[in-house]
Amino acid sequence: MIARLWRGQATPEKAPHYQRHFTEHVVPHLKELDGHRGAYLLRHAGDGNVEFLAVTLWESIDSVRAFSGQDPNVAIVEPEGRAALSSFDEVARHYEIVYDGT
Repeated sequence: MIARLWRGQATPEKAPHYQRHFTEHVVPHLKELDGHRGAYLLRHAGDGNVEFLAVTLWESIDSVRAFSGQDPNVAIVEPEGRAALSSFDEVARHYEIVYDGT
């Protein structure tokens, strides 16, 4: 299994907008894709900003490509998400899950 990690930052005022975008638009789309195995959105408030870490789980790197396109490292940030964020990573990182604790 593959974990795809991506980070973005928002102001405290716009953070709820990004959170809503992720839960109401991004996650439903991901659930439609073969090989998608789950999603988490982590939030950390500090230094006047809110940092988000999106962790999505995938069956394989090929299933990631069904979402990202040919280059799985390219971050996919829709216009609504961009509008809510003050900055974000242009790339995503991928980790092979070697132990899941269950």
